Amino acid sequence: MKTDVQIAQEAQMKHISEIAKSVGLNDQDLELYGNHKAKVHLDVISRNENKEDGKLILVTAINPTAAGEGKTTTNVGLSMGLNKIGKKTFTALREPSLGPCFGVKGGAAGGGYAQVVPMDDINLHFTGDIHAVTTANNLLAALIDNHMHQGNKLNLDPKRITWRRAVDMNDRSLRNIVVGVGNKNNGVMREDGFDIAVASEVMAILCLATSLEDMKERLSKMVIGYTYDKKPVTAGQLEATGAMALLLKDALMPNLVQTLENTPALIHGGPFANIAHGCNSVVATKMALKLADYVVTEAGFGADLGAEKFFNIKCRQAGLNPSATVIVATIRALKNHGGVKKADLNEENLDALEKGFGNLEKHIENVAKFGVPGVVAINKFPTDSDAEIKFVEDKCASLGIPVVMSDVWAHGGQGGEELAKKVVEVVESGTSNFKPLYELSLSPQEKIEKICKEIYGADGVDFTSKALTNIKKFVEDGLGDLPICMAKTQYSLSDDKKLLGRPEGFRVTIKEVKASAGAGFLIALAGDIMRMPGLPKVPAANKIDILEDGEIIGLF
Repeated sequence: MKTDVQIAQEAQMKHISEIAKSVGLNDQDLELYGNHKAKVHLDVISRNENKEDGKLILVTAINPTAAGEGKTTTNVGLSMGLNKIGKKTFTALREPSLGPCFGVKGGAAGGGYAQVVPMDDINLHFTGDIHAVTTANNLLAALIDNHMHQGNKLNLDPKRITWRRAVDMNDRSLRNIVVGVGNKNNGVMREDGFDIAVASEVMAILCLATSLEDMKERLSKMVIGYTYDKKPVTAGQLEATGAMALLLKDALMPNLVQTLENTPALIHGGPFANIAHGCNSVVATKMALKLADYVVTEAGFGADLGAEKFFNIKCRQAGLNPSATVIVATIRALKNHGGVKKADLNEENLDALEKGFGNLEKHIENVAKFGVPGVVAINKFPTDSDAEIKFVEDKCASLGIPVVMSDVWAHGGQGGEELAKKVVEVVESGTSNFKPLYELSLSPQEKIEKICKEIYGADGVDFTSKALTNIKKFVEDGLGDLPICMAKTQYSLSDDKKLLGRPEGFRVTIKEVKASAGAGFLIALAGDIMRMPGLPKVPAANKIDILEDGEIIGLF
């Protein structure tokens, strides 16, 4: 069986200018990065502002398991399937972070015959967007420390600096560090730390900004720390905005690539969904909507994280109106949620499937709360038995939601035609009536409680004294009406990664709340979530290599 890398390397890619022309773009709209990648100028959006938007489809999933769900694979396959049935379609995805690439998750460009290409480039540096975010983030960190070293006119309290450094790698050793060690010429000694780059507020701003001007305004609002008398200090006060925007000017432009079947794809931005808002950029989504009839986008991890933030943060801020949601699951993953170990997932087990189905059922209910009609896509595996398939189909029918067996991994767009037809049917029914889950006028505690109770199924929420102090301060600073970006484990509906399926009788603990004033949300940290992941016992990096002839192995 061919690996994903081998399939991708055998792809018959078209020159990226040819892909651009197929959607009405010309050479002047592009900044070429070789033959198969290009950045697209933002004036494409304004030039088409009077054109009606296409239909926006969100692809989400159940809570991820070691069995795999194939959310990105389904996204890519659905976009190719829609093109096969005559719908002019774009796919809009996030950029992969090097952290999980070399850590535990592997690549993030789809799989099998439903991939975006060039897959190796996309997973490795791509066009440098994440590096630009990292550099801008760390420029601000350097300016903060230099400001204090050079006299500290803003009266910054070294113990109240909230801005952290960033690196696009899983490195637990950098979670907590001390800077300024040595003599006084090395700066003010203080505690500091690193977040993974895709958790940086700069990444969130890149993905939520609608223009260079908007990005600069957002950057200027970022709170980097507090004075000795507890007043917030912003990046704008440090006069850091212009230099940061300069580093990000090219990164703000979406990246145009293609699928294995030459469907156009915009891949741009990469915030994690368990520690950030988990959606690709607003400018990429809006650009795709102006250039296509259908746009298939994604939100990271399960619908409790990615989809919730897609609806409550991205759609609210950007004025997007999604037409349908596809919820991806596998029978293997549902059995895993039902208690079956990974080694035994190939065996038929209807009891475990019934128990694990509760996880999918909860996500179906959650999507419906936003007024967006859903379709369940079961990513097909050869080990799925007829009885297991029938069980899932019957259960979905009893819930009143369409379900389609998707075979895009093995057959690409052809394997996604049935799913594409069902999605079109749902979209054309005109039943979408999108609305966010909560009103911004609610207090931060009320918004957090609403998410935890209605989306996770929690009995209630416990706030630590630190979290309550954080919230009180943010309300005093005028940030209380911002939406909430939850940071919690992706593996469970709860804040305990061991509680699989559809847990009941649990409470969520909010340990801390952080402000992302520039991005425009408050981050509530639940459970043991960290903003800098660590590497596993055997990192994926140990198996990745490049051979003498340039062939890449072990990437995915």
